[in-house]
Amino acid sequence: MRWTGRRQSNNIEDRRGGGGGLGGGGMRVPIRAGRGGGMGLIGLVIVGAVLWFGFGVNPMFLFGMDGGSQTQQTQTANGPGVQGTSDSTDDFVATVLADTEDVWTKRFADAGQQYPAPTLVLFNNSIASACGNASSASGPFYCPSDQKLYIDLSFFRQLKEQLNAGGDFAQAYVVAHEVGHHIQNITGVLPAFDQARRGVSESEANAMSVRIELQADCYAGIWAHDTQAAGYVEPGDIDEALNAAQQIGDDTLQKQSQGYVVPDSFNHGTAAQRQTWFRRGYEEGNVAACDTSKGQI
Repeated sequence: MRWTGRRQSNNIEDRRGGGGGLGGGGMRVPIRAGRGGGMGLIGLVIVGAVLWFGFGVNPMFLFGMDGGSQTQQTQTANGPGVQGTSDSTDDFVATVLADTEDVWTKRFADAGQQYPAPTLVLFNNSIASACGNASSASGPFYCPSDQKLYIDLSFFRQLKEQLNAGGDFAQAYVVAHEVGHHIQNITGVLPAFDQARRGVSESEANAMSVRIELQADCYAGIWAHDTQAAGYVEPGDIDEALNAAQQIGDDTLQKQSQGYVVPDSFNHGTAAQRQTWFRRGYEEGNVAACDTSKGQI
């Protein structure tokens, strides 16, 4: 990806080393009974793998946790690099975020609307967001309550070394996917999902979650479409994103961690689904093509 020497976003808070540790009992994920053994082994897989590697909405939001506080010190975007990353990673993320701002600002303007850009928060190990406390084990996440994206940049090392999904465009896909959740939030999709999942079974809530995640993948594809039109995509970049989508599919993760899959527990989508919806956004470049609310996915 051609990113060096280009505009970087100012919408970044660097809370690394700013005292953003877990408070209270830390991350509290309720264990609920369900079909076929409920959240026992399956729960460990979902929490330990999908939330960590799935690029999803803040898991605390999905599980109904909406407390927490924001008292961390805010630093400059280009502060010291975290362990396992170089300072250039900060610049890269700031550039990708700027690209998402350019893409969605124009698209919203074309529709006669103003795009409220989100803030990206860099943290180490743990963080307190408006959606509650989280650790790096939650993976990158978006908090609808404060409209902020959260990421520990050491995740990029995990993406490459543990998931075999290296490359700068795979990393950019992570950021673009989280921005996709922001688009869903400000357009009312996430609030509607939060309301609809209340009172339904776990498997039904998971099925709704899959549609939310796949739409965010499609929005990431739209970002890739417009970024290519701007001349910043290099040969092999799209393949890096598609490979990342393959590696973080629910079926891929469950096969790796337990040797078999449990479709009712999927809440991000299969590898094939995630690739399909990213590719759809990329190839069609049309927000209307990203409607996952009905029909087959």
